[in-house]
Amino acid sequence: MVVVDLGDIDAHHCEPVAAALEQFTPLAEALRPGLHAFGARGPSRYFGGEQALSELAAEAVAGAVSSASRVGAGVADGLFAAGLAARMATRTREPADPGAGWSGSRLSASAVLVVLPRHSRPFLAGLPLTFLGDPISPLHVEDGTEELLDVLWRLGIRTLGDLAELSEADVLGRFGWPGLLAHRLACGIDDRLLRARPAPESSAVEAEIAPPADRIETVAFMARSLAEDMVDRLARDGLDCVSIGIEAESDSGHASRRRWRHELRFDAAAVVDRMRWQLDGWYRSPERPTGPVTLIRIIPCAVAPADGRQIGMWGERSEAGERAAKALARVQGLLGPEAVTVPRLAGGRRPADIGRRVPLDTAARSREAKRTRKKSEPEDAPWSGRLPPPHPAMVLDKPEPITVTDCGGGPVTVSGRGEASTPPRLFTDSTGRSQTIIAWTGPWPLDERWWRPSARRRQARFQIVLDDGSAHLCVLENGRWHREAIYD
Repeated sequence: MVVVDLGDIDAHHCEPVAAALEQFTPLAEALRPGLHAFGARGPSRYFGGEQALSELAAEAVAGAVSSASRVGAGVADGLFAAGLAARMATRTREPADPGAGWSGSRLSASAVLVVLPRHSRPFLAGLPLTFLGDPISPLHVEDGTEELLDVLWRLGIRTLGDLAELSEADVLGRFGWPGLLAHRLACGIDDRLLRARPAPESSAVEAEIAPPADRIETVAFMARSLAEDMVDRLARDGLDCVSIGIEAESDSGHASRRRWRHELRFDAAAVVDRMRWQLDGWYRSPERPTGPVTLIRIIPCAVAPADGRQIGMWGERSEAGERAAKALARVQGLLGPEAVTVPRLAGGRRPADIGRRVPLDTAARSREAKRTRKKSEPEDAPWSGRLPPPHPAMVLDKPEPITVTDCGGGPVTVSGRGEASTPPRLFTDSTGRSQTIIAWTGPWPLDERWWRPSARRRQARFQIVLDDGSAHLCVLENGRWHREAIYD
């Protein structure tokens, strides 16, 4: 298996990469933008061996995508080992020793690392355990991977070799199916490639789009129902889809046909993502269609026996959660991926920094960032200067200018020692409506980025309760009052 890794690139680069790999094999598959794979057995015989093949492929891809900083190519028995070999190729300064079971080369714009047959386990043995959460790993898309890696780390398992030395039965008994999958990956056993087989022809789905669609989101919405139908058909037969072909045709006679592979299993949302990436690259390529899309087709290329999933009882994946995810995905198909946002906690001292709204897809991908984030940087770290709970129920998009005065009508100020000049008594909002302040606390001083004069912020924050029972977070900054948030 050959894996070509371009790092983080935009989705529209999928098309030039796939076109560059077509000169070596018609069966190249994309896992996601910047990560492509294909079988090495046939092409390597024609191009003079795995080393020569991977070098040619890496150079061709580097020439097709000029924005990629460096292209890595890896060859190994399985997808996981080949993907990590491609990742390590760009990090290794010197070619590897062939006597160790793998060899490498560094070219002008790419690097190659070839692991010899049946040497995947010794190659993986020295790699950190955290690589089980790499995007090439099937565990990358599974819930609970972070907890699994955390437990293994606390047990003293630091490398993939440490995990491979454990008994498979013991790992299965302690960690269940995710632990068994992690153990097999550490041993260099690519389970899916061995068990995959061609999909039944009846599982392919297609639909004509009438009227023809000239927007990617419209086509993606149509693809959602097709993908759900295909996944449901395979599920009834006890199968998971691991490789698909996506075809799109336009009324101008142009067509796009690409293959996609999943690290674990395709669900409807993953299929729609691939459809969107493929169309994005197609419309930006030199062979882009001149007319709207009239037909889409999704063909399962390879399936494997379904391993099954246990639905959690408390705080885990549930059927209601999956129905909600499908509904939100439908809205995304209609309005675009940026139209559906969800709240996400982040680190910060001010309420506007703590809670943010991010696109649904970004929130789903945040698990990867959470795995790689250092333990000293969680969202709930002790941020000095953060207000104590409870947190405001609503944070205003733009702070509202207000006026806060004392009982004599004079402005309330805060001294350099952080003390209020007089007790606040009257609150006037931006519309001119005035209310009496019946309770208040503060000021809570905040001095951020004092080492950068251009970005420094000094605030005095007050929690204020008005005579109508409402509570507000108000700040005094640069001599001006603003309302930032409202408590429930």
